Amino acid sequence: MTTAQAWFITGATRGLGRAFTEAALAAGHRVAAAARDPEPLADLAAEHPDDLVLLPLDVSDRAAVFRAVDDAKAALGGLDVVVNNAGGMLYGMVEEATEEQIRAHLDVNFFGAVWVSQAAVPHLRAQGSGRILQVTSMGTGGGMASVGFYGAGKSALDSVAEALAMEVERFGVKVTVVQMGGYDTGLFTRGTTATDPDPAYASLRAELEEMWGDEAGPDPSSAAPVIMRLAELPDPPRRLIVGSRSYDQVQQMDRARAELYREWEELSRLAPG
Repeated sequence: MTTAQAWFITGATRGLGRAFTEAALAAGHRVAAAARDPEPLADLAAEHPDDLVLLPLDVSDRAAVFRAVDDAKAALGGLDVVVNNAGGMLYGMVEEATEEQIRAHLDVNFFGAVWVSQAAVPHLRAQGSGRILQVTSMGTGGGMASVGFYGAGKSALDSVAEALAMEVERFGVKVTVVQMGGYDTGLFTRGTTATDPDPAYASLRAELEEMWGDEAGPDPSSAAPVIMRLAELPDPPRRLIVGSRSYDQVQQMDRARAELYREWEELSRLAPG
Protein backbone atom coordinates (compact mmCIF):
# COMPACT_ATOMS: atom_id res chain seq x y z
CA MET A 1 0.00 0.00 0.00
CA THR A 2 1.36 3.44 -0.97
CA THR A 3 1.96 5.87 1.89
CA ALA A 4 0.23 9.17 1.19
CA GLN A 5 2.63 12.00 0.41
CA ALA A 6 2.35 15.76 0.14
CA TRP A 7 3.41 17.01 -3.32
CA PHE A 8 4.21 20.55 -4.50
CA ILE A 9 4.18 20.84 -8.31
CA THR A 10 4.88 23.97 -10.34
CA GLY A 11 3.59 24.53 -13.86
CA ALA A 12 0.75 22.19 -12.94
CA THR A 13 -2.00 23.28 -15.35
CA ARG A 14 -0.85 21.63 -18.56
CA GLY A 15 1.57 19.16 -20.09
CA LEU A 16 3.82 17.25 -17.75
CA GLY A 17 2.74 19.26 -14.70
CA ARG A 18 -0.91 18.33 -15.22
CA ALA A 19 0.03 14.69 -15.85
CA PHE A 20 2.11 14.51 -12.67
CA THR A 21 -0.68 16.16 -10.67
CA GLU A 22 -3.27 13.70 -11.93
CA ALA A 23 -0.99 10.71 -11.30
CA ALA A 24 -0.16 11.81 -7.75
CA LEU A 25 -3.84 12.27 -6.91
CA ALA A 26 -4.71 8.90 -8.45
CA ALA A 27 -2.05 7.31 -6.24
CA GLY A 28 -3.71 8.74 -3.12
CA HIS A 29 -1.35 11.64 -2.53
CA ARG A 30 -2.24 15.23 -1.71
CA VAL A 31 -1.05 17.94 -4.08
CA ALA A 32 -0.44 21.67 -3.97
CA ALA A 33 -0.61 22.63 -7.66
CA ALA A 34 1.03 25.95 -8.50
CA ALA A 35 0.69 27.94 -11.72
CA ARG A 36 0.32 31.53 -12.88
CA ASP A 37 -3.37 30.83 -13.47
CA PRO A 38 -4.56 27.61 -11.79
CA GLU A 39 -8.11 27.96 -13.18
CA PRO A 40 -7.63 25.13 -15.75
CA LEU A 41 -7.34 22.77 -12.76
CA ALA A 42 -10.78 23.69 -11.41
CA ASP A 43 -12.29 20.47 -12.74
CA LEU A 44 -9.63 18.40 -11.02
CA ALA A 45 -10.08 20.35 -7.78
CA ALA A 46 -13.81 19.58 -7.88
CA GLU A 47 -13.03 15.87 -8.16
CA HIS A 48 -10.48 16.01 -5.32
CA PRO A 49 -11.71 18.75 -2.96
CA ASP A 50 -9.78 17.39 0.04
CA ASP A 51 -6.55 16.48 -1.73
CA LEU A 52 -5.82 19.26 -4.24
CA VAL A 53 -4.83 22.81 -3.29
CA LEU A 54 -4.59 25.38 -6.09
CA LEU A 55 -1.96 28.09 -5.71
CA PRO A 56 -1.61 31.04 -8.11
CA LEU A 57 2.13 31.56 -8.48
CA ASP A 58 4.64 33.29 -10.73
CA VAL A 59 7.84 31.38 -9.98
CA SER A 60 9.98 34.32 -11.10
CA ASP A 61 8.77 36.22 -8.00
CA ARG A 62 11.06 34.95 -5.24
CA ALA A 63 9.02 36.34 -2.35
CA ALA A 64 5.83 34.87 -3.80
CA VAL A 65 7.53 31.48 -4.15
CA PHE A 66 8.51 31.43 -0.48
CA ARG A 67 4.95 32.33 0.53
CA ALA A 68 3.50 29.65 -1.74
CA VAL A 69 5.76 26.92 -0.38
CA ASP A 70 4.87 27.91 3.18
CA ASP A 71 1.18 27.94 2.25
CA ALA A 72 1.48 24.52 0.63
CA LYS A 73 3.14 23.04 3.71
CA ALA A 74 0.46 24.50 5.96
CA ALA A 75 -2.41 23.32 3.77
CA LEU A 76 -1.04 19.80 3.25
CA GLY A 77 0.43 19.33 6.69
CA GLY A 78 3.93 18.85 5.30
CA LEU A 79 6.01 18.51 2.14
CA ASP A 80 7.41 15.27 0.77
CA VAL A 81 7.91 15.69 -2.98
CA VAL A 82 8.71 18.98 -4.72
CA VAL A 83 8.52 18.98 -8.52
CA ASN A 84 10.11 21.94 -10.30
CA ASN A 85 8.29 21.68 -13.62
CA ALA A 86 7.38 25.28 -14.54
CA GLY A 87 9.06 26.44 -17.71
CA GLY A 88 8.71 27.80 -21.21
CA MET A 89 10.51 27.93 -24.54
CA LEU A 90 12.45 30.82 -26.05
CA TYR A 91 12.69 29.93 -29.73
CA GLY A 92 15.16 31.78 -31.91
CA MET A 93 18.80 32.23 -32.77
CA VAL A 94 21.19 33.61 -30.16
CA GLU A 95 21.77 36.79 -32.17
CA GLU A 96 18.04 37.47 -32.44
CA ALA A 97 17.01 37.26 -28.79
CA THR A 98 16.49 40.51 -26.91
CA GLU A 99 17.79 41.13 -23.42
CA GLU A 100 14.21 41.26 -22.14
CA GLN A 101 13.38 37.89 -23.71
CA ILE A 102 16.52 36.21 -22.37
CA ARG A 103 16.09 37.51 -18.83
CA ALA A 104 12.38 36.67 -18.74
CA HIS A 105 13.10 33.15 -19.98
CA LEU A 106 15.81 32.44 -17.41
CA ASP A 107 13.71 34.01 -14.65
CA VAL A 108 11.23 31.16 -15.09
CA ASN A 109 13.29 28.22 -16.36
CA PHE A 110 16.28 28.66 -14.08
CA PHE A 111 15.72 31.16 -11.29
CA GLY A 112 12.16 29.99 -10.65
CA ALA A 113 13.39 26.48 -9.87
CA VAL A 114 16.17 27.88 -7.69
CA TRP A 115 13.68 29.95 -5.68
CA VAL A 116 11.42 26.92 -5.15
CA SER A 117 14.39 24.82 -4.06
CA GLN A 118 15.59 27.49 -1.63
CA ALA A 119 12.09 27.79 -0.17
CA ALA A 120 11.57 24.03 0.17
CA VAL A 121 14.93 22.88 1.52
CA PRO A 122 14.55 24.33 5.05
CA HIS A 123 11.26 22.45 5.48
CA LEU A 124 12.67 19.19 4.12
CA ARG A 125 15.90 19.50 6.08
CA ALA A 126 14.01 20.13 9.33
CA GLN A 127 11.97 16.94 8.91
CA GLY A 128 14.98 14.92 7.73
CA SER A 129 13.39 13.69 4.51
CA GLY A 130 11.94 14.69 1.16
CA ARG A 131 12.49 14.71 -2.58
CA ILE A 132 13.17 17.48 -5.05
CA LEU A 133 12.66 16.59 -8.71
CA GLN A 134 14.22 19.13 -11.06
CA VAL A 135 12.62 18.76 -14.47
CA THR A 136 15.18 19.56 -17.17
CA SER A 137 15.74 18.11 -20.64
CA MET A 138 17.48 15.22 -22.33
CA GLY A 139 19.27 17.82 -24.46
CA THR A 140 21.19 19.56 -21.69
CA GLY A 141 24.49 17.95 -22.67
CA GLY A 142 24.98 20.42 -25.52
CA GLY A 143 23.49 23.35 -27.37
CA MET A 144 21.14 23.21 -30.35
CA ALA A 145 20.52 25.99 -32.86
CA SER A 146 17.34 28.02 -32.23
CA VAL A 147 16.77 26.63 -28.71
CA GLY A 148 20.07 27.68 -27.19
CA PHE A 149 18.61 29.66 -24.30
CA TYR A 150 16.22 26.86 -23.38
CA GLY A 151 19.18 24.49 -23.24
CA ALA A 152 21.22 27.04 -21.31
CA GLY A 153 18.60 27.41 -18.58
CA LYS A 154 18.10 23.66 -18.26
CA SER A 155 21.87 23.01 -18.27
CA ALA A 156 22.35 25.58 -15.52
CA LEU A 157 19.59 23.91 -13.50
CA ASP A 158 21.28 20.53 -14.05
CA SER A 159 24.48 21.85 -12.53
CA VAL A 160 22.84 23.59 -9.58
CA ALA A 161 20.67 20.54 -8.89
CA GLU A 162 23.71 18.26 -8.69
CA ALA A 163 25.37 20.70 -6.30
CA LEU A 164 22.19 20.86 -4.22
CA ALA A 165 22.02 17.05 -4.13
CA MET A 166 25.51 16.91 -2.58
CA GLU A 167 24.62 19.62 -0.07
CA VAL A 168 21.37 18.18 1.26
CA GLU A 169 21.76 14.41 1.07
CA ARG A 170 23.27 14.33 4.57
CA PHE A 171 19.94 15.70 5.84
CA GLY A 172 17.92 12.90 4.26
CA VAL A 173 16.82 15.02 1.29
CA LYS A 174 17.19 13.49 -2.19
CA VAL A 175 17.49 15.53 -5.39
CA THR A 176 17.07 14.08 -8.89
CA VAL A 177 17.60 15.82 -12.22
CA VAL A 178 14.74 14.52 -14.36
CA GLN A 179 15.88 14.80 -17.98
CA MET A 180 12.67 14.68 -19.97
CA GLY A 181 12.43 13.52 -23.55
CA GLY A 182 10.10 15.04 -26.10
CA TYR A 183 6.44 14.89 -25.04
CA ASP A 184 3.34 16.57 -26.42
CA THR A 185 3.26 19.29 -23.77
CA GLY A 186 2.45 22.34 -25.87
CA LEU A 187 5.92 23.72 -25.14
CA PHE A 188 6.46 24.69 -28.79
CA THR A 189 3.01 26.28 -29.10
CA ARG A 190 1.40 27.80 -26.01
CA GLY A 191 4.66 27.73 -24.05
CA THR A 192 6.82 29.47 -26.63
CA THR A 193 8.18 32.99 -26.94
CA ALA A 194 9.67 33.54 -30.40
CA THR A 195 12.31 35.99 -31.50
CA ASP A 196 11.89 38.31 -34.48
CA PRO A 197 13.44 36.10 -37.21
CA ASP A 198 16.46 37.44 -39.07
CA PRO A 199 16.31 36.50 -42.79
CA ALA A 200 20.00 35.53 -42.61
CA TYR A 201 18.97 32.37 -40.75
CA ALA A 202 16.11 31.37 -43.07
CA SER A 203 17.96 28.41 -44.58
CA LEU A 204 19.00 27.11 -41.16
CA ARG A 205 15.44 27.39 -39.90
CA ALA A 206 14.23 25.36 -42.87
CA GLU A 207 16.85 22.68 -42.16
CA LEU A 208 15.84 22.49 -38.50
CA GLU A 209 12.13 22.24 -39.32
CA GLU A 210 12.82 19.40 -41.73
CA MET A 211 15.02 17.62 -39.19
CA TRP A 212 12.47 17.88 -36.37
CA GLY A 213 9.40 17.08 -38.47
CA ASP A 214 5.81 17.42 -37.26
CA GLU A 215 5.68 14.67 -34.65
CA ALA A 216 4.47 16.10 -31.33
CA GLY A 217 5.71 13.23 -29.20
CA PRO A 218 3.89 10.92 -26.81
CA ASP A 219 1.24 12.08 -24.37
CA PRO A 220 2.70 13.49 -21.12
CA SER A 221 0.69 10.97 -19.12
CA SER A 222 3.00 8.24 -20.44
CA ALA A 223 5.87 9.79 -18.46
CA ALA A 224 3.95 9.99 -15.18
CA PRO A 225 4.53 6.35 -14.09
CA VAL A 226 8.29 6.98 -14.19
CA ILE A 227 7.94 9.99 -11.90
CA MET A 228 5.72 8.07 -9.49
CA ARG A 229 8.21 5.20 -9.34
CA LEU A 230 11.11 7.63 -8.92
CA ALA A 231 9.42 9.33 -5.95
CA GLU A 232 9.10 5.97 -4.20
CA LEU A 233 12.71 4.81 -4.57
CA PRO A 234 14.55 4.80 -1.23
CA ASP A 235 17.84 5.68 -2.95
CA PRO A 236 16.94 7.50 -6.19
CA PRO A 237 19.51 8.42 -8.87
CA ARG A 238 20.82 11.95 -9.08
CA ARG A 239 19.78 12.11 -12.72
CA LEU A 240 17.37 10.12 -14.85
CA ILE A 241 16.50 10.24 -18.54
CA VAL A 242 12.74 9.82 -19.04
CA GLY A 243 11.89 8.22 -22.35
CA SER A 244 13.15 5.13 -24.16
CA ARG A 245 13.90 6.92 -27.43
CA SER A 246 15.48 9.83 -25.56
CA TYR A 247 17.69 7.43 -23.62
CA ASP A 248 19.07 6.06 -26.89
CA GLN A 249 19.57 9.56 -28.29
CA VAL A 250 21.49 10.71 -25.22
CA GLN A 251 23.74 7.64 -25.40
CA GLN A 252 24.43 8.42 -29.05
CA MET A 253 25.25 12.06 -28.27
CA ASP A 254 27.56 11.00 -25.44
CA ARG A 255 29.47 8.63 -27.76
CA ALA A 256 29.82 11.37 -30.38
CA ARG A 257 31.10 13.80 -27.76
CA ALA A 258 33.62 11.27 -26.45
CA GLU A 259 34.85 10.66 -30.00
CA LEU A 260 35.30 14.41 -30.53
CA TYR A 261 37.40 14.64 -27.37
CA ARG A 262 39.58 11.74 -28.54
CA GLU A 263 40.04 13.35 -31.95
CA TRP A 264 41.55 16.44 -30.33
CA GLU A 265 43.31 14.72 -27.41
CA GLU A 266 46.79 15.68 -28.63
CA LEU A 267 45.91 19.38 -28.62
CA SER A 268 44.29 19.10 -25.18
CA ARG A 269 47.41 17.49 -23.70
CA LEU A 270 49.72 20.29 -24.82
CA ALA A 271 48.77 22.12 -21.62
CA PRO A 272 49.69 20.63 -18.20
CA GLY A 273 46.58 21.67 -16.25
